Amino acid sequence: MSGPQYLSDTYVEETRFGFWFLRSHTWQHHVLRVAINDLRGLFSEAPPAQAVLLDAGCGQGKSFQYLQQVFKPARLMGLDADLHSIELSSQEAKRLNLEVQLQANDCAKLQMPDASVDLLFCHQTFHHLVEQEKALAEFYRVLKPGGYLLFAESTEAYIDTWVIRWLFRHPMHVQKSAEGYLQMLREQGFEFGPQNISYPYLWWSRAKDFGLLERAGLRRPKPFGQRQETLVNVVARKPLASGATA
Repeated sequence: MSGPQYLSDTYVEETRFGFWFLRSHTWQHHVLRVAINDLRGLFSEAPPAQAVLLDAGCGQGKSFQYLQQVFKPARLMGLDADLHSIELSSQEAKRLNLEVQLQANDCAKLQMPDASVDLLFCHQTFHHLVEQEKALAEFYRVLKPGGYLLFAESTEAYIDTWVIRWLFRHPMHVQKSAEGYLQMLREQGFEFGPQNISYPYLWWSRAKDFGLLERAGLRRPKPFGQRQETLVNVVARKPLASGATA
């Protein structure tokens, strides 16, 4: 299998292990599926029907089946900066018998019209991006007024651990805490409340021991507010145009 071929020099290349892991059952079942179901539960109202849905950083297309099942979009699109991942995404869409419009693209330079997307899914992509603010501004631009960003990210507390540094590759100088990511979304202009945010504390996100002591009953998990959050999920809305009504 050929390796990644990136169009962008602002996206940090994944390791061989990382590329393999993004095809694994663990990634699909315990990471993607769980995140998409969690994001669906964070909406304050029903998601847009017959939506145009963009998966920004679609990787190898393993999210497509879950996005289709949960959101039933009228139009599903995927983009990634890695040409080989786009090729594998195309194969995955064909395997699922789904029509997915794919493009090789840099998240910081989207080749898409303004206000053309209802739902934008960005899962575990931002911690790979060097130009995070530019990418977020592009997401805001292509979303329709009233559209939603479905944002799911690992935080610096998870990325900056020895096992993740050993197995994967990330731009460490741009990693953020959960609050850091939320603040970035607010500064861009997205709107959300506490009911639209979750902080999953999943076993795989505890890279020091993967929650083994807790699963063995030898230690109780730290409650929210007394731990460093390793994940943050948020459904953030682009405000409606001035004078418009929901």
